[in-house]
Amino acid sequence: MAVSLELERQLGDPVMGIDEAGRGPLVGGVYTAAVSVPLALAEDLLTGAWSEINDSKKLTEKKREKLAEIIKTTPGCTWAIASASPAEIDQLNILRATHVAMKRAADEVAAKLLTTGDRPHILVDGLAVSTLPDAQNVIKGDAKSLFIAAASILAKTARDADCLRLEKLYPGYGFAQHKGYPTKAHFEALAKLGPCPEHRRSFGPVSQLTLGL
Repeated sequence: MAVSLELERQLGDPVMGIDEAGRGPLVGGVYTAAVSVPLALAEDLLTGAWSEINDSKKLTEKKREKLAEIIKTTPGCTWAIASASPAEIDQLNILRATHVAMKRAADEVAAKLLTTGDRPHILVDGLAVSTLPDAQNVIKGDAKSLFIAAASILAKTARDADCLRLEKLYPGYGFAQHKGYPTKAHFEALAKLGPCPEHRRSFGPVSQLTLGL
């Protein structure tokens, strides 16, 4: 099923979609993004420049990068990318840190949209978000809502770009390949090299290696 503007139409202008990327990896921050477009413009984008937008997990890396650039450069599109650091994840836990990052992205977009005097409605992927109590949560929203799907692409590409940064800073872990997820190659690198400074110490596979440190 293709994404649509049904949920956005129900709420009306202004409305933003929010999604996250990177809750499961053992290293790096969790990334979130918020996207908003005036609905009249979005109707044209749905069948035009944004017609290929979908849940980021259903797209190739090359397609995500192409679409992320299209989203960011679309006239009239207001967007923001935010994150919570590994230290924040360890302090708060991954769920709460994700909610903090979602609010950061939402607040940045809202600040830009509030110049019109209207408080934006919010559609957020997944379960309810504690930091955004007025938001409408949508299970599998990245496969239903155009704005959430667009946010999923921005969050995922930002997270992947950060993994390339980590690859340069800490070679040998394979971050460019496994993107920090708990793969066999990642476990082998952890056993050989130990955690790097941006590994999430509160995550089981990492904490087990740091117990004696």
